[in-house]
Amino acid sequence: MKLPVAIQLYSVRDEMEQDFYGTIRKMKELGYDGIEFAGLFGQNPSEIKKFCEETGITPISAHVPYYDMLENPEKVLADYAEIGCKYVAVPYLTEECRPGTDGFADTIKGVKKIAEAAKKLGIQLLYHNHDFEFLKIDGEYALDIFYSSIDEDLLKTEIDTCWVNVAGVDPAEYILKYSGRSPVVHLKDFIKKSDKVGTLYKLIGIDSEDDSPEEDAFSFMPVGHGMQDMPAILDACIKAGSEWVIVEQDEPAKGQSRIPSAQLSREYLRSIGW
Repeated sequence: MKLPVAIQLYSVRDEMEQDFYGTIRKMKELGYDGIEFAGLFGQNPSEIKKFCEETGITPISAHVPYYDMLENPEKVLADYAEIGCKYVAVPYLTEECRPGTDGFADTIKGVKKIAEAAKKLGIQLLYHNHDFEFLKIDGEYALDIFYSSIDEDLLKTEIDTCWVNVAGVDPAEYILKYSGRSPVVHLKDFIKKSDKVGTLYKLIGIDSEDDSPEEDAFSFMPVGHGMQDMPAILDACIKAGSEWVIVEQDEPAKGQSRIPSAQLSREYLRSIGW
C-alpha cells in the first residue's frame, strides 16, 4: 500500500517565481501526483485550477501566512477554494504568538477563527509545526495543548517530520499519536552534526540567537538521503490513515540545486515502491 506523493512548492520557490506554470509541469514530469502552494505569485486562481486539471496534477494544499488569513480569512481562503485545494495549512508562527508567550492563547483563538471560515468554504485547516511547539507547558507539549484546544473537525495536523525529529521526538510515533487526524504529512530529511537549532533557522533565512553556527552543522537533504528513517515514517502514515505525503526541502544541500533535489526525493520514494 502507498499514498500519493506531492511536493511543497516552497522547495522550488525560485523556479516558481521565474516560471510558475513551467515549474508545476516539471514537478508532474518528475512523478509528483500533487502540489502544495507557497504563494500564488500573482497568478489567477481559475487559471491555476484549469492548468492543474490539464496537467493532471492535484492542487492538494497551500501554506498561507497566519496573519494574512487572520485579517480576512474568507477573502484569502476563497482563492484556494477556487483552485480546488482540499487543505490549507498555517505554516509558521512568529515569535510573539508562539507557545510560551502571552500571545499563544490569542493564537489558539485566531486559528480556530480561521478554521471555521475554512470549513464554510469546504477547506480543512491544518497546522504545520516546527520545533518550538514542543516546548513543555505543565509537562505537556504545547503542540498537544494546541490540538486539544481546537476540535478535530476544525483543525488537523500537518506533521513536519524533520522538525519533530529536531525537537527530540520520534516522527513515526508522533504521526501514530495523531492517527485519524494526520491527513497530510511532510516528508523532510536532513543531516545534523550539532544540536544548535539556530543553525537550522539561519538556513531558512530566519534570525537566530546562535550567531556563529558550526560549519556544515546541519543540512536539509533530499528524502532518503539523510538521517530520517523514512520507511518507518511512511509505514506510520499508512497506519495513521494519512491521505497524502508531501516532500519538502527548505534549502538544497551544499553544492546542489532545487529541482535536481526534488528529483532525488521522488526517485528515492519510487525506489522503495512509492
